[in-house]
Amino acid sequence: MQVNGKVVVVTGGGDGIGRQIVTLLLQKGARVAAVDIRQDALDETRASVGGHAERLSTHVADITDRERVFALPAEVEAAHGPVDAIVNNAGVIQPFVRVHELEMETIDRVLAVNLVGPVNVTKAFLPGLMARPEAHILNVSSMGGFLPVPGQAIYTTAKAGVKLFTEALHSELAGTNVGVTVVFPGGVGTRISENSGVEVPGNLSEAEAEKMAARTTSPEEAARIIVGGIEEGAQRVLVGSDAKLMDRLSRLNPKFAAGFITKQMKDLLG
Repeated sequence: MQVNGKVVVVTGGGDGIGRQIVTLLLQKGARVAAVDIRQDALDETRASVGGHAERLSTHVADITDRERVFALPAEVEAAHGPVDAIVNNAGVIQPFVRVHELEMETIDRVLAVNLVGPVNVTKAFLPGLMARPEAHILNVSSMGGFLPVPGQAIYTTAKAGVKLFTEALHSELAGTNVGVTVVFPGGVGTRISENSGVEVPGNLSEAEAEKMAARTTSPEEAARIIVGGIEEGAQRVLVGSDAKLMDRLSRLNPKFAAGFITKQMKDLLG
């Protein structure tokens, strides 16, 4: 589905990958509804898109609030007309600790934002999408959606749920006008830790931190790959060389892949 002239909803549109997806969609001629929990973040997105802002609407919403989410389709349609695509991008990570150290309140929040949120948004917009001549659903999972990551067990559980939810949608909607894509980003240089209220452990040396940063994909490149997934009608998209490598390793030797990630997380977990 080519995005030019289409109406696209992007959750988590106030920062990081989401803001870059919004920007690229606007540059490609789409009308965009950016959804985020923070008005100030949405204001920054609007300010960053320059002359394309006339085709952008912003909507403050907590995607775990079902009543609020189900009010969004009418809001977006009033601003732009019928919705042609949704991008479920919003997400938060958990503190870098083991499960027995996590508070249940944190567990509930991470599962709600990362899994229940995309389900809410999909349910709210799916009837309208099915009525369009051509439509698309894109859900952002994670490399952790197919690979165990110690210290992010609840986050990766939620993202694995997004993976299977999206794959099931793809099967259910096969032969219809609605395409479905699941995206697996590896490391991307965003402020997800800060926006999740998570402090990255300080036991990494400056050289180690710089080395990790050098291996991440830029938000701009991630957005290019993700929007490309919509336009190409891809079922499955990997973002970053790390995601591609670990996808291969986890298929060829799951035990080795899990052990490799465990070693990588050692410094973060202490």
